[in-house]
Amino acid sequence: MVFVEGGTFQMGSNYEKPIHAVTLSDYYIGKYPVTFEEYEIFCIETMRTKPADEGWSGGKRPVINVNHDDAMAYCAWITQKTGKKYCLPTEAQWEFAARGGSASKGFTYAGSNDLKEVGWYNENAGSKTHTVGTKKSNELGIFDMSGNVCEWCSDWYSNYLSENQSNPMGPESGGSRVFRGGSWSSNEVSCYVAGRNYLRPAKRGDHIGFRLARSL
Repeated sequence: MVFVEGGTFQMGSNYEKPIHAVTLSDYYIGKYPVTFEEYEIFCIETMRTKPADEGWSGGKRPVINVNHDDAMAYCAWITQKTGKKYCLPTEAQWEFAARGGSASKGFTYAGSNDLKEVGWYNENAGSKTHTVGTKKSNELGIFDMSGNVCEWCSDWYSNYLSENQSNPMGPESGGSRVFRGGSWSSNEVSCYVAGRNYLRPAKRGDHIGFRLARSL
């Protein structure tokens, strides 16, 4: 886990409107997405079916074919094992971390203006995921936040509100959950730090995984 010092940032972009100020408290976020190697321990201990790796091998590649409920169950399991409260990041936490937090240099992608430096996407991934941490990190030392796999967030999806917010959790209910970051199959536009998308929480895909967050 990587410590992210809280602060205020402008969330959103010319595509994700309205841009609005968000203030966050300190938190931790995963240095990498959760890998197959990590997730399979959870499956063995809880007798869950292991997700398909699409023949790419699992290991230290990001876990895929997990839905939102799977990700939440993993958070509950690791919380019980460690005694520390793990969760999925809110999309505000996710975006602030991807931007580099208070150390942000204003890059388009998480750590660079050149996506090839920091991410696996449809032009360089070869139609598959890759071992986490093999590209350059962002300003906070976090890897794979642009490309490789999209990542579930805790929020229900809705349009942004215009007012300034503090530690937003998203709406209380909805039909779809937010996911962030772009994947091995995404184009460059889908991998930028403010980009957001949504999917029904029961859906799984070979392009979606998750990373952990933890409040202080």
